[in-house]
Amino acid sequence: QVQLVESGGGLVQAGDSLRLSCAASGRTSSIYAMGWFRQAPGKDREFVARIRWNNGMTYYSDSVKGRFTISRDNAKNTVYLQMNSLKPEDTAVYYCASGSYSSIYPRDYDNWGQGTQVTVSS
Repeated sequence: QVQLVESGGGLVQAGDSLRLSCAASGRTSSIYAMGWFRQAPGKDREFVARIRWNNGMTYYSDSVKGRFTISRDNAKNTVYLQMNSLKPEDTAVYYCASGSYSSIYPRDYDNWGQGTQVTVSS
């Protein structure tokens, strides 16, 4: 089992930046990829970005490409999501997740954090 704890959310204005962190503990040797997802009220959970744990290869949704950057620090077992040029439509609860293979679908991830709220005002 892998435990994930997110941090770094908050209330910002449009155009601002935030960096989310997700610290992993437990059976971290089983992690193949980690992803960030988000869920706005009344909407399905949406893929944001993912990173392969061994080689750092990344993939982004079209809605955040060019504005968000996912990275990892293997020594700290931590994945980050740097969010720049934030927009009101980025407002959501952001979740990190770990999985045994790379995917953009929530169903393919085994472990989830508790989520952190990001609110972007216009």
